[in-house]
Amino acid sequence: MAEGITTREATIERWTAGLGEANGDPGGGAAAGVMLAVAAGLMSMVAGYSDAPEIRTRAQDLRVAALEAADEDAAASAAFGAAFRRDDEGREDAIREASLEGARSSARLGDRARAAIPDLEHLAVHGDRTLVADVAVAAAALRGALASARTNLSYDLATLRSAGWELDEVRAEHPALWATVAGLGDAIARIDGLTDRIDHRAAPTD
Repeated sequence: MAEGITTREATIERWTAGLGEANGDPGGGAAAGVMLAVAAGLMSMVAGYSDAPEIRTRAQDLRVAALEAADEDAAASAAFGAAFRRDDEGREDAIREASLEGARSSARLGDRARAAIPDLEHLAVHGDRTLVADVAVAAAALRGALASARTNLSYDLATLRSAGWELDEVRAEHPALWATVAGLGDAIARIDGLTDRIDHRAAPTD
C-alpha cells in the first residue's frame, strides 16, 4: 500500500481506499486475507459467548495471521505487477518467480481458511443459538476467503504460461499447488453445506 501502510495498521477507510487505487497493492489476495480476518473475528466472538475457549484462542490467532497474510499477498501482488512491466531479458524469470510466490501466498491463505472450518462447524452446532446469524456471516466471509484464494492460486499458476510454460508442465512441476486448487474447491462445498444446514435458523423469514 501507499506509504508503507500495512493491513494491520491502516484504518478500514484508508485500506479500502488503497484497494480502490489502480496499483494492485493491495489487491484481491489481500482482500481474501481481510475476509478471513473478519471470519476469524466473528468466530472468536461467538466462541467467547459459547464457552469454547480453545476455539476462541485459535480464532484470535487466525485473525492476526490472516492480516499478516494480507500484507504478504499485497507484497506479492506488487512484485507480480513489477515483473510484467519489465521489458528486459529477465522478464520471463521475474514473471515465473512472481507467479509462483503469488500462488504460494494464496495457497497458504487457503490452507489457513480450510483449517478453520471444523471450528466453525462446531460453533454452528454447539455455539450460542442466539448468535447463529453471526455464524452464518462468518461462514460467508470464510467462503469468500476460500473462493478468492482458489481463484488467485489458479490464476497465478496459469500465468506461468507467460513465462513459457504449458499447463501440463506447471502441474508436473508443482503438484502440491495444483492439488490445492481442488482442495479449496472441496472446502467451498463444505462451507456451502454448513450454510444450507443453518440457513433455516439464521434467516427464518425466507
